[in-house]
Amino acid sequence: MADKKTVVVTGASQGIGAAVVQAFLDRDYNVVATSRSISKSGFAPSPKLALVDGDIGQAATAEKVTQTAIDKFGSIDHVVNCAGIFSVKPFTDYTADEFHRFVSTNLEGFIFIMQHAVRQMLSQGTGGSVTSITAALADNPISGSPASIPMMTKGGLDAITLSLANEYAEKKIRFNAVAPGIVDTPLHKNDPKEVLKTRTPMGTISDPKDIAEAVIYLAEASHVTGEVLHVDDGAHVGKW
Repeated sequence: MADKKTVVVTGASQGIGAAVVQAFLDRDYNVVATSRSISKSGFAPSPKLALVDGDIGQAATAEKVTQTAIDKFGSIDHVVNCAGIFSVKPFTDYTADEFHRFVSTNLEGFIFIMQHAVRQMLSQGTGGSVTSITAALADNPISGSPASIPMMTKGGLDAITLSLANEYAEKKIRFNAVAPGIVDTPLHKNDPKEVLKTRTPMGTISDPKDIAEAVIYLAEASHVTGEVLHVDDGAHVGKW
């Protein structure tokens, strides 16, 4: 790359987030990686990588991440919102505390960091991009996988992606999302692979690297905004 860009990655310690961090490092980006325990994740700080521990659902963490990016690398050019929590259970079994946790991580974790990042991108005047990890289940529920409350938050990310893509198009700040299906991450470590394969019409499971490749595409696709890109082995096409 002719001029090195800086990307902030939330939820970066494992699974999709860790794959996204590695993918950007491999392409010679500067990266600020954050999660509750990113310093214990196996990543080591380097001239291209800064690590920030913290709960992204707290405004103070978002401020610290932003300041780290500016102090160490001088800019914020891309943000990838990988932080998210998920569980499957009947609607009537979710508790108020669970709902608040979903809102804190999945929604406030987006809002706080993005407000800082967008202000910085506006001050830089060179555009930028935001890519969120949502979920194929948000707009294509699967019988036997009830996830109404977490999908209410993931669907909210799809909605705000479209709204912000419109709001900041003239400033060349692009907002997109990747909607995975079943991905081979620690979230599914105790789930039988053969059962998981029945959750996609292709009968296959994505690797975190597959999602990271989609994120890289959207970050670098300068004419794409307002897109929700399904990387879900066909789950969004309907019943199978």
